[in-house]
Amino acid sequence: MFRGRLLLFLAFAIPVVLVSAIGVGGYVTFTKARVDPLTTADAIVVLGGEHDGREAYGISLAEQGLAKTVVLSDPYGSGDSTMKKACATSSQKFEVLCIPPVPSTTRGEAMFTQELARERGWNHVIVVTWRYHLPRARYIFDRCFDGTVTMRPTPRSYDFSLVEWEFTYLYQIAGFVKAGLQGSCEDSTSD
Repeated sequence: MFRGRLLLFLAFAIPVVLVSAIGVGGYVTFTKARVDPLTTADAIVVLGGEHDGREAYGISLAEQGLAKTVVLSDPYGSGDSTMKKACATSSQKFEVLCIPPVPSTTRGEAMFTQELARERGWNHVIVVTWRYHLPRARYIFDRCFDGTVTMRPTPRSYDFSLVEWEFTYLYQIAGFVKAGLQGSCEDSTSD
């Protein structure tokens, strides 16, 4: 009888502890991720993802004089109206490049950033993405980009439910595992 109750208790307690640990750890690691102070850079690289204002934010940083090039990751295809507008931005103060990443992942974005840096002599980029993606993006860029990276979140809030936050944290953790298994970008050019 005691053994049955213990098993029942463990069947409920273990998932609660795991979900709680992921929630608390995810909040500290991802939701409260470190944000670097803004400094001038060679380029601003806006990672693909949700159209949450990141493209406009990256362009606004260039308008403030923080870089002379904005690189917009464009994995969306030719029919995406947000990217059409952002890629058509013209200014005498900076250029806008729209590049589809290969592979269409953060790793692919870090790889094309490294390639552009070699071609153009860049040593420092500002990377714009979701706040909760900053730690993983930093990890991948540290493995794939030889220069200095300033990580900046898209300035917005996230009105996620607890379930959505839990899924977001699990997704980021899985992405970290995948990035760790892939090794540095010099180890392989595939995703």
